[in-house]
Amino acid sequence: MTRTPKLPRTPRANGSFQGLPDDDTLLEVLRTARELDVSDLAKQFGLKGDERRALRQKLKLLSESGKLNKSGRKTFGAVGTLPETGVAEVVERDVDGDLWVKWGKADDPKLKHKPPLARLAPLKRTVAQTPPTVGDRIYVRFEYVNDEWIAHLVKVLDQGAAKLVGVVRISKKGKSGREIRLESVDRKAKDSYTLVAGSIDSLEDGDVVIAAPQGGTHRFGPKPARLVEVIGKEDSPRIASIMAIHAHGLKVGFASSTEDEAKNAVAPDLKGRKDLRDLPLITIDPSDAKDHDDAVYAHADEDEANPGGHVVWVAIADVAHYVKSNSSLDRDARDKGNSTYFPDRVEPMLPHVLSSGLCSLQEGENRATLAVRMVFDADGKKISHSFVRGLMRSAAKLSYEQAQAAIDGTPDEQTQPILETLLKPLWAAHACLTRGRNARQPLQITSVERKVQLDKDGNVVAITPRVSLEAHKLIEEMMIQANVSAAETLEKHKTPLIYRVHEQPSLEKVGNLADFLSTIGLPWNKGEPPRTERFNQLLNKEKDGPHFDIINEVVLRTQMQAHYSAENFGHFGLNLDRYAHFTSPIRRYADLIVHRALIRALKLGDDGLTDYEVKTMADTAEHITATERRSMQAEREAIERYVASFLENKVGATFEGRIVGVTRFGMFVKLTETGADGIIPASSLRDDYYIHDDTAHALVGERTGKRWPLGRLIEVELLEAMPMTGGLVFKAISEASPPDPNAPRVRLGVRSRVDSSRGGKPVPRNGPGGGSRKPGEKPRQKGVTEKSKTKKGKRR
Repeated sequence: MTRTPKLPRTPRANGSFQGLPDDDTLLEVLRTARELDVSDLAKQFGLKGDERRALRQKLKLLSESGKLNKSGRKTFGAVGTLPETGVAEVVERDVDGDLWVKWGKADDPKLKHKPPLARLAPLKRTVAQTPPTVGDRIYVRFEYVNDEWIAHLVKVLDQGAAKLVGVVRISKKGKSGREIRLESVDRKAKDSYTLVAGSIDSLEDGDVVIAAPQGGTHRFGPKPARLVEVIGKEDSPRIASIMAIHAHGLKVGFASSTEDEAKNAVAPDLKGRKDLRDLPLITIDPSDAKDHDDAVYAHADEDEANPGGHVVWVAIADVAHYVKSNSSLDRDARDKGNSTYFPDRVEPMLPHVLSSGLCSLQEGENRATLAVRMVFDADGKKISHSFVRGLMRSAAKLSYEQAQAAIDGTPDEQTQPILETLLKPLWAAHACLTRGRNARQPLQITSVERKVQLDKDGNVVAITPRVSLEAHKLIEEMMIQANVSAAETLEKHKTPLIYRVHEQPSLEKVGNLADFLSTIGLPWNKGEPPRTERFNQLLNKEKDGPHFDIINEVVLRTQMQAHYSAENFGHFGLNLDRYAHFTSPIRRYADLIVHRALIRALKLGDDGLTDYEVKTMADTAEHITATERRSMQAEREAIERYVASFLENKVGATFEGRIVGVTRFGMFVKLTETGADGIIPASSLRDDYYIHDDTAHALVGERTGKRWPLGRLIEVELLEAMPMTGGLVFKAISEASPPDPNAPRVRLGVRSRVDSSRGGKPVPRNGPGGGSRKPGEKPRQKGVTEKSKTKKGKRR
């Protein structure tokens, strides 16, 4: 590495310096200015010629070492800072109802460290515009106050989600009038609204509607809103999914031109394709699957040079044949980004005539496919692969349960004839791939998914855990290897693609993990780079111990969120250098782009990736990341509402659960049987004043030292179930855990009021209404006289 030449620094008369600054001075200047380009820095220090070149070299070295961010070709900024002003996107609403924004350049791959999110400051009373909400693009002024970044709204640039979903509540007003309130279905929402415009005369109590805020200045009381659409009744069994769809702006249905294109689609013949119809490929999917993206076939490798090796075929529906670039089908698919799955319905990315018809690899039907043939050695290491565009015919359609039962010794009429010839070779190949997976050491975090079962009318009849079978793992690993093969092929041919990336945990998150582990007596070297093998060692060592569940939860929270990117940052969770989504083009637009890229790279047809798609690859990656997260949030909210509906008639019952979240205002509990999530407000813990210990992930009693730690099993009583919002409120039946003798004693907190019934003793104040503060924080209620400084809880 080239060293920066050391040049003399001559003090100026005013106390500043003439000449090349040292690292500390340079970093301090950038911290103060937030962001400067090389020319501005050179002028500030009076540098010319060789000194300017030395400055550029110094900035490059500091950037490579991670001490500053390079946010442009010649622009640098201090790590962890935001510019004075900039375009931002409202990305989420936290549990307190506050909005958080992301700076527009935050996803720039040139940035070594991602800038922090900023909390959106409350609107000024004089701002007469519709308040921003999640999904909006806004222009803001950033300010660093009390250890957190605040974004002050200057202008709303794009109102991406300016609507409300709520339940109508009608009350009498005066002798003959009525007031129409809107009860939001978003339990994090702070504001209340009154419907004052639109076709409101025919509204009835219990109508579920979409409304738009009217804007304007309203100092007190509910804000005005305009009725947009009535979407259902609150007592409708299927309203949960409908509310989630509208609340998140999911596109429903397709343009008529898209439907026409799908109806007129023609299946391909063998021209330009390899005939794979004699290859006994089979599909293995959930029992209720309507579309079948992938089919598999495996056999022992007959090559004497690869003893113990296996050949695995993965055939994927050739969606690119039907969905041409910039067609109406393509535009609708890109807008949606992915299919969205609810307990009672699917909002597909493609029309059903394709997703469940021509693109679905149905048993006994000729289907267009893009397939990959992969060869693995005896240790499960992939030694070669090749792609073909062909015509296939599925030999069997099996469910995971069918295939597993056959391998376990109870085949049925469909699986018995193919047990020896198809299923057992598949399982032998899976055993081979598993050896390679174990050597690779992907992250092994434990998680349990739940399935909401509905009757024909849409009522919840059961909530059951999804059982993980070896058949699931077989398909998963074969799909992973096909995805890797796609990424490797496109990199080899220097063809742009959309990667599926999962960056390694930040040093801050790993440091937080280390701090937590120290509270339970487990060592972790903060200076050690994050490695999946190291996380797995920790989880395996503690799997039978008393702290496994909390360790598993904290390790999960340490991880970053996977996303799509036109640049490769690797996939930390799978421990892979390169990874792309190739195997589900029916339901993910990313996979369709990868298919087109393979067609272009391998010259498999004239319907490959276009130059325009190459040019806009980064924008597409950002867009489909946003649509994926939008769908995930909508799916989660719908499930929460269905679960709350299921538990509504069980108020007063007791359940076993586990503490899965601890905040300053309470504890989140996941019930063992149903997986339902709810909250125990800190205000309900009356035996002490509980303080949030964010290092130990616990609520700690200020007087007694008793603890409510993350991961602890707990018995709770259900106090309230709210189907419209999906909210559940619990009461702790179990006693708090005893004090930890090794933990530092918490400091005495400030009390906000005195109760005469307690002999003048302070009343413990917990909960989000102002007592959910740490000791010394200023209460939110009016009439409180303490002047201690408030410090807003940081987003984590």
